Amino acid sequence: MDELLEQFLIEGRELVQLAADDLLALERDPADMARIDSVFRAVHTLKGSAGLFDFAPMTLALHAAEDLLGTVRARLLAADRGVIDTLLACISANEAWFASIARAGVLPASAGDESEALCTALRAPLAASEHTEVVAPASARKWLTTLLDRARNTLPDGDAMEPAITAIRYAPTADCFFLGDDPMALVRSIPGLLYLHIDAREAWNLENFDPFACNLRFEALSTAPAADIKQVFQFVPDQIEILPLRRNKFGATLSDRAETGDLADDIALRTLRVDASRIDALVDLVGELIVAKNGLAHLVGQAAATDPVLARALAASHAEIERLAAAMHRAAMGVRVLPLERTFRRLPRLVRDIAAALSREVVFEVSGGEVAADKSIVDGLFEPLLHVLRNAVDHGIEPASARRAAGKPVVGRIALKAERSGDQIVIAVSDDGTGVDPKKIRAAARARALISDAAIDALTDHQATQLIFTPGFSTASAVTNISGRGVGLDSVRASVAALGGSVSLTSETGIGSTIRVSLPQAVSVTSIMIVRAGTELFGVPMNVVAEVTRVPPARILPIRDGEAFVLRDRTVPLLRLSSLLNIEAAPRAATDARVLIVAFGDQLVGVQVDSLGDRSDVMLRPLTGLLASMPGVLGAALMGDGRVLLVLDLPELIG
Repeated sequence: MDELLEQFLIEGRELVQLAADDLLALERDPADMARIDSVFRAVHTLKGSAGLFDFAPMTLALHAAEDLLGTVRARLLAADRGVIDTLLACISANEAWFASIARAGVLPASAGDESEALCTALRAPLAASEHTEVVAPASARKWLTTLLDRARNTLPDGDAMEPAITAIRYAPTADCFFLGDDPMALVRSIPGLLYLHIDAREAWNLENFDPFACNLRFEALSTAPAADIKQVFQFVPDQIEILPLRRNKFGATLSDRAETGDLADDIALRTLRVDASRIDALVDLVGELIVAKNGLAHLVGQAAATDPVLARALAASHAEIERLAAAMHRAAMGVRVLPLERTFRRLPRLVRDIAAALSREVVFEVSGGEVAADKSIVDGLFEPLLHVLRNAVDHGIEPASARRAAGKPVVGRIALKAERSGDQIVIAVSDDGTGVDPKKIRAAARARALISDAAIDALTDHQATQLIFTPGFSTASAVTNISGRGVGLDSVRASVAALGGSVSLTSETGIGSTIRVSLPQAVSVTSIMIVRAGTELFGVPMNVVAEVTRVPPARILPIRDGEAFVLRDRTVPLLRLSSLLNIEAAPRAATDARVLIVAFGDQLVGVQVDSLGDRSDVMLRPLTGLLASMPGVLGAALMGDGRVLLVLDLPELIG
């Protein structure tokens, strides 16, 4: 039972998210029947699964939601804003109930009252549509025409003016027996059965016949009203189509208004669920293999001095092991890699709720969900992104009156975009709101004595805006359910840093703001160059170095407070790695300076190092604990000789 409950929680959360996605899509296009069918199936499946456990409040609420969706699905009720709001409230309640079940194994004590209120709200729209009927789709006419032709000798004369006739088409799913359905028993229960035709849904495969798969389709005519027939098939509404007919002197014809339940083909996804800890263990083993491979490279260098033949043999073995280790790493990481859509799809509903609570009109656009990253990155992004979006709605997007006065569209716009940049993932959250005013930031920093007045005055506008990431910083003047509780964007920076990433802000007053989050795609194999600054060795990712050059001392010239040199008729500023790291540099020699050329868009920056070492492939791991927020460091790597090497983030160090 514990295993069954665990499976229920996993699939239930997926169905809740699917239902929320469909409802938000219906808000944009209420006539999208594919979405209506999809959310109906999700709620129907949820209700059936909840019925296996003692979760009566959940079952009752989902049953009421299913009834409401069935009315929408039958085109008896429009999927307007009020209906969608009510259904989303039910979905949100179920999401909270799933969290309670996962945490304590039971529904919260308030679930009964919440379910009763939801049932009342969900059934309210049904009263207005109780006697409404709608036009049946033309797709039903083909099979109906064939059925009436088959049954023409069974139907009474048209002049007899018999009561209305109802046409039924029932197509059980192939696995209906395993779901506890008995198609023959259901068909025998049809009241007023007038005519029945049974055929195969698909051609029979006698060579590979499966006696446990249902391949039948039932078409019938009944004198009972559609409502009575619907009651018989209430537990398989996605497999039944019911069409009321009218009688006249020309015989039976399709009613101008009919109740329908179009069939949809579901694609069963075959997946193997594996505990994440097993995947983590596999990745760790691959990492140890890479460290051992690097140790073999160290032995190759030692053997070369004493036995060149042995060194060549070891080098060949090292190359083969390196190839296999790289392939194993790609395979292991491929199992852990997930699309960002997994996190992104949870955000639109929350942005909608926040905007409604603040009486803001907001359009939320999401792109780049197909970009993939390690599972730990994808899962860990939710909280910081939610906080950034909450901040964008609350502090960014202005009220409608303020936007109108500023000449802006009344509806604000927030965009979430993800893209790859080398080995990094960059996620940008942009809004067209008020922007961040550096003057207000400086005033708030003074009021809270975050740094000295002299330091505040020395800040550029860009540097001043970055103060919003300082712990304790806030410009909120009142405490609300949304903000003003002392939990600022510093929590975003801390969460992103824990994932091995960084966060920055760009803003233009009155135009809008953009917060960018840069993260590694995964704990991955990274090609680095080993460099020395002073007496310390560091790693520099190869992908950030455009080239390596030697610069004679005579070509290094002082410019203001810094230094520069000319590279192919272009002036390049020169920085010293030892100064960036605030460590003691090696004594300056008269030989050429070794310089790494780092590209920043169209600009080049030279970084002088004291010496250059070998290139190496390492398993880069983000720093944790007290070192997690260390600036200018991407992570650490274990070398073949047992040393731990810090891998530098040169762009962040240079600033």
